[in-house]
Amino acid sequence: MTIKEQLVLEIKKILQGAGIEDTTPKVDYPLDPKHGDYATNVALIAAKRLNRNPIELAEEIAAKLKTDFIERIEVVKPGFINFWIKDIFLQKAFEIKIPQIGKGKKVVVEYSSPNIAKPFTIGHLRSTIIGDAVANLLAATGWEVKRDNHVGDWGTQFGKQIYAIKTWGNEEELEKAERPVKLLVDLYVKFHDEAEKDPTLEDKARAWFKKLEDGDEEAKKLWQKCIDWSWKEFEKIYAELGVAFTENNGRGYGESFFEDKMKPVIKELEDKGLLQIGENGAKLVFFPAADSGQVPDKYPPLMILKKDGATLYSTRDLATDKFRLEHYGSDVKIINEVGAEQALYFRQLYELEKRLGWYQEGQRVHVKHGLYRFKEGKMSTRKGNVIWLEEVLEEAKKKAHGLTAKSHDISFGDTYVETKSKDKTPTLKESEIINNSDIVGIGALKWNDLKRSSEQDINFDWDEILNMQGNSGPYLQYTFARTQSVLDKSEEKTKYKILNTSLQIEERELLRLLARFPEVVEEAAGRLAPNILCTYLFELAQAFNLFYQKCPILKAEDDIRDFRLGLTHKAGEVVKEGLSLLGIQAPKKM
Repeated sequence: MTIKEQLVLEIKKILQGAGIEDTTPKVDYPLDPKHGDYATNVALIAAKRLNRNPIELAEEIAAKLKTDFIERIEVVKPGFINFWIKDIFLQKAFEIKIPQIGKGKKVVVEYSSPNIAKPFTIGHLRSTIIGDAVANLLAATGWEVKRDNHVGDWGTQFGKQIYAIKTWGNEEELEKAERPVKLLVDLYVKFHDEAEKDPTLEDKARAWFKKLEDGDEEAKKLWQKCIDWSWKEFEKIYAELGVAFTENNGRGYGESFFEDKMKPVIKELEDKGLLQIGENGAKLVFFPAADSGQVPDKYPPLMILKKDGATLYSTRDLATDKFRLEHYGSDVKIINEVGAEQALYFRQLYELEKRLGWYQEGQRVHVKHGLYRFKEGKMSTRKGNVIWLEEVLEEAKKKAHGLTAKSHDISFGDTYVETKSKDKTPTLKESEIINNSDIVGIGALKWNDLKRSSEQDINFDWDEILNMQGNSGPYLQYTFARTQSVLDKSEEKTKYKILNTSLQIEERELLRLLARFPEVVEEAAGRLAPNILCTYLFELAQAFNLFYQKCPILKAEDDIRDFRLGLTHKAGEVVKEGLSLLGIQAPKKM
């Protein structure tokens, strides 16, 4: 049990004795260590319910709180309670494990979900790495995680793509191309340019998609080729990002998988009286307000079938979630990591699935991410106004190569590394330097996205997304490498010793942060927010580097040396594990 969990449990017992049974006290970390290691405002909240003076209630809680790990308690107006933990207990906190709050529970995390025959752009980066980090955090806290990639491999756009290939494309050229998706996108853009001049092309595209839906052999062959050409690029990108999926042989269940599973869902909607015909002949689900018809509907209507009987995203998503219910069990939790602009749609979808009796409140969760935008506005594949993710990955690695070259006084050729200075030899092998530079570049790219709240929009800026200074991935990776360098220089295996003497400020600050790691992972997993872990890791790295500067480690004597080596070892472990949960590697040397 973590320190925070023990504090919450003890305070909860005191409140129950005071007559409050249904509350879970909130315990936070003060921004300034002078205000304690932990703090709570529970007395301010409970005092209102008990009609009591907050200060008096806070003092009563403080007096009754008897635990062996608290050094001191302070009550501050208007009713805050601050706690200091005993140094000896902080030193033993290394033994605390990450709480397994998800043990015995199952969750499907759907993320990335690129569209076949469309570019894997910088915009897809967000869902891919945020979803991966969320899945990692849930797995670390005990959940059985199913990682799904709901690839967009069906829909009317394939009619456009097939028409474009047949009219202007060259299958042989596409087959041999290093980046066939780039050619597919060019054809897609050309279709829309031509359709502006000749609107009948839209009808021809719809005709080809109808052929595809009806099982036409030529349409199916070209559609399958689009999928294979796209996965040639997707697999390369996922490998570079270190992202993998567990479902359907690692590719995830794409939209086409559910084509034959929609009819039963439509019938269920009709049988339960949820499907109504709209004014234009389309079939819709309405969301009337709870009380009479005097207030606006809860949500706008959700279209399930077009007037010609064609299906939509909503139809396929309903079939997807019904499949998950049957495949994984009725208690499964499903998380969709999808752009924030889809928030209304997911509220409609979740409300409908509750009305169908499929899922209960809280079983369906939308983790939202903001968009990457240009200063001029939103990116658009149709307009050819996008930045390819592959290009971003290459730029990240190039910038990292430059950072590595500067620190090692070397230069990079196309496939080799050479030393600039005759009297200086690189501390790493050539292959290590190149590999580490790639790791640093990808780490910088991921960190610069994950460190912020996922719901924020991001104005695309090369300097910002590839930042490698200050609060950055390379700073964290360098901190880990520094811990390993210190440990490698020690002559014996690390033997962590508990000190009974008073600690230096830097030692204690590092200890109190290390003790929080299990709590931070639990909170980040519970809130599905990787940025919480990023904030913590940056603070930890700063604390370790200050400790490294102020407190001699290898030159310290006896028990102090062993204690500081133990702190260094633990700091390295936590930084490495924390970065791993974010999908970032930590090279031992930099």
